[in-house]
Amino acid sequence: MSLAEALDMRSGEGADLILRGATVFDPVAGIDGEHDVVIRGGRIAELTAPGAAPESDGMEVVDAAGLHAFPAFFDPHVHLRTPGQEHKEDLETGTRAAAAGGFCGVLAMANTDPPVSTPAAIEALREEARERASVPVGFFATVTREMAGEELTEMAAIRDAGAIGFSDDGLPIRSARILRRALQYQRLCGGTIALHEEDPELSVDGVMHEGAVSAALGLAGIPSVSESTMIARDAALAGYETGRIHVQHLSATESVEAVRAAKAAGVAVSCEASPHHLCLTDQEVQSLDPRRFKMNPPLRTEADRQALIEGLRDGTIDCIATDHAPHALEEKEVPFEQAAMGVTGLETAFAVLHTDLVLPGVIDLSLLIERLAGGAEPFGLERPTLAPGSEANVALCDLSAEWTVGEEGYESRSHNSWCAGRTLTGRVLMTVAGGQVAYRLRSFSLGVAS
Repeated sequence: MSLAEALDMRSGEGADLILRGATVFDPVAGIDGEHDVVIRGGRIAELTAPGAAPESDGMEVVDAAGLHAFPAFFDPHVHLRTPGQEHKEDLETGTRAAAAGGFCGVLAMANTDPPVSTPAAIEALREEARERASVPVGFFATVTREMAGEELTEMAAIRDAGAIGFSDDGLPIRSARILRRALQYQRLCGGTIALHEEDPELSVDGVMHEGAVSAALGLAGIPSVSESTMIARDAALAGYETGRIHVQHLSATESVEAVRAAKAAGVAVSCEASPHHLCLTDQEVQSLDPRRFKMNPPLRTEADRQALIEGLRDGTIDCIATDHAPHALEEKEVPFEQAAMGVTGLETAFAVLHTDLVLPGVIDLSLLIERLAGGAEPFGLERPTLAPGSEANVALCDLSAEWTVGEEGYESRSHNSWCAGRTLTGRVLMTVAGGQVAYRLRSFSLGVAS
């Protein structure tokens, strides 16, 4: 089942276009070379020799010479803030931001106001997505009622209503007994359980990574074992109950080791890392800038960052997820200790990882593209591909384009980007998502892409 069929987005005509002379790169499908990409009725019809695809009435022709066509990316962890916090983000602005970043699908977290805990809430969100979403969207429901951690939601009925899975993201599931019961119900209703791993008894009131920087700044720290010990516990429960879990936003060496050990033991566990944890360390917090550098889990040490990169390389980390977390200005422009946790990331994920990891030779471009598209598979969805016959999900990028984040504004309603003001190399010019043209950079649509 294609992403547009499995998830929800606004209806529209399937794209009919030719990307003329693009460098087509899909490492999973084994495609690497210059082609005309022919899209008919929203599907990849064929890949021809460059310049060979015949033009026909109704077909738009895009000059893609010198540009790269990748399978569009998929983000399994975003916050769209609806219902209840639409002043930060909503389905329209959040999916526009996703499309601008080259994403052809996203999965929205359930820690809204009120939390998404009922079949009716899922049905309402899906109906709204069919009216307003630029890219296919799937919705999580909470594991526990109102995220209180005490009683399970009606998991079977919620799945019947179309929930993609379950997550209390923003909060851990404190009780091993409750998580075990959820894994038992999972056998009946399906749906991956996505876990925010944090032991509140260890995190307490921490606001950054516990270490030398927190000690120097006099800020309360969050130890890395707060995350890794919960991962080990939950992986053990998933193995015992033969359940499936997805560990969100890994940040620490010990966490990578815990997931690696669980996979070696045969546990059905997948995991993600966020761009900010792959690129930054707790040294950034010395600026005391909560708009860009306060998030949960926190930025950790260079050793932790290197462990995440190695986990990305060896397959321990299955995918990259932005944890796109929009916040209002007044929630961030306060002292560091009081500021809200979280940063936005949909519009910059590809560009910053290309700039910070690919161009310096830390990872290959093929690995980046593979992991950016890998977030669909842990949730039983089709991985985006450029193979002929597949649904058209394409990110058309200029790998040499330099641009300054925020200079032209944002598609997101919130501006708490951790990349704000940075000049990045590599930019998404056009996105086809769910078979529809979802985004064009304005300068590219005017024929002056740069």
